[in-house]
Amino acid sequence: MNKKEREIILNRKLKYYTKKGIEILSIFTIGASFMTVIVCIKYKPTYKVTISGEKVGYIENKKDFEDEIKEKLINSNEKQENIDTLVYNEPQYELSLVSRDENSNGEEIAEKVKEEAEITYKYYEIALSNVPIDSVNTLQDAEELVKEIKEEEKTQTQNLDLSIIEKYTETPEEIVTNEMQVAKEHVTSKVAEKIVADQKAKEEQERINAMPVVNGIRLASLPVKGTISSRFGESSSLRKSTHTGLDIACPTGTPIKVTSEGTVTSASYSGSYGNLVKVSHGNGIETWYAHTSKMYVKPGQKVKAGDVIAAVGSTGNSTGSHLHLEIRINGVAVNPQKYLYK
Repeated sequence: MNKKEREIILNRKLKYYTKKGIEILSIFTIGASFMTVIVCIKYKPTYKVTISGEKVGYIENKKDFEDEIKEKLINSNEKQENIDTLVYNEPQYELSLVSRDENSNGEEIAEKVKEEAEITYKYYEIALSNVPIDSVNTLQDAEELVKEIKEEEKTQTQNLDLSIIEKYTETPEEIVTNEMQVAKEHVTSKVAEKIVADQKAKEEQERINAMPVVNGIRLASLPVKGTISSRFGESSSLRKSTHTGLDIACPTGTPIKVTSEGTVTSASYSGSYGNLVKVSHGNGIETWYAHTSKMYVKPGQKVKAGDVIAAVGSTGNSTGSHLHLEIRINGVAVNPQKYLYK
């Protein structure tokens, strides 16, 4: 067999096997296409979702699902403006083929992520002397509110302790905030009240400072307001000795205020004094309140200047409704008018 004959035979074999190869490839392609069609009919591509290594379901569109998580965690949160930190287990995705009967449960998975998420909220309290008045959502609103109030009330707020307190909570129900304008009205109102209260306190302190001092004890309050009906040292057919106190006539039931802080030593009926309250103020100073119609204190009770301890009356040896006031130093009665009712 010569060379030419061999070439002819080789070409025929090559054509034969090429043809057979094409036939086999065609069959394989048809088979693969058929299998692909069957797979596509029976199965669908989807994402298997796992959280912390645990399979929680399937989703079809990863972007839509992540948007759904964002919606549930942030956009649908009523306090989204107050969210400070948000920590949640991020889902892991794996592309899978699953039966077309398998339903995606993206909404359920997103809800699970939301339930397990840890959210910290932040808001800002406006406080006056560390007492919260109102709250706003942002630091910018809080700072602007405080700045505006201080500028508007510059001469009166310079000594006021108006501050911002940063608050954190994991319970959104605890957050009760207002729009800046509403909060400003509340704070301004409280500031005005505080200014008035401070002014009154200042005036009261000035009044107290102007009150007399007996043996180191300041008599900070007048017991009653009324007309002097009998003075210290006067003689009368009603008593065996000279008057040891000062009588101030006023209506029955008029509240009697203790002149200074101290301790009640007696509160009982005492002969010609009638209902008598005695208060010890220290340094040997004692005040007596006689002829009272009612007594509101008991022995041993602590009282402060201005506290109501009894009511004016006419009990005991009395010719009418009045308060008999005595001031005693180491047991000796002194003229109350040296100190009060001048």
